[in-house]
Amino acid sequence: MSKENVAAKSKVVDEVTESFKNASSVVIVDYLGLTVEEVTDLRKQLRDEGVKMQVIKNKILDRVAEKAGYEDLKSTFAGPTAVVFSSEDPVAGPKIVHNFAKTNDVLKLKGGVIDGKVASLDEITAYAALPSREELLSTLANILQAPVRNFAYGVKAIVDKKQADGDGDAA
Repeated sequence: MSKENVAAKSKVVDEVTESFKNASSVVIVDYLGLTVEEVTDLRKQLRDEGVKMQVIKNKILDRVAEKAGYEDLKSTFAGPTAVVFSSEDPVAGPKIVHNFAKTNDVLKLKGGVIDGKVASLDEITAYAALPSREELLSTLANILQAPVRNFAYGVKAIVDKKQADGDGDAA
């Protein structure tokens, strides 16, 4: 192998290693048997959520696993392998891939990394069941607003009662 090829492959390994390290979650999938339309649909769903999917050679993934410290993932690098990288919302990638796999029996989840730790299929499935970041923020906002809202309802009820009793000085 020429020095140029070795350098090019080394650069690819470094880039993929960085993607692994920078991602909040990574899911390894077997996409063999998906039609072009199905892959395009999956990629669109992922792209809409800011998630990236890459088909990467298993030899490169083996080297990445060694370099990034994810040796436990090496068993998942067999057959056609695509890697789903979620950088912003750690739940987005696992959720989309898991839901897609429910409707497309051909897509198989093999393993992954969540928050820098190798995750089992059960952990990835549990992660996919979590609400998205936006849903969690919305829930938090509602929880934080509840005491203020309840206080406002209480004050309004007192004002309404005083007005109903004929005490016009309630405000």
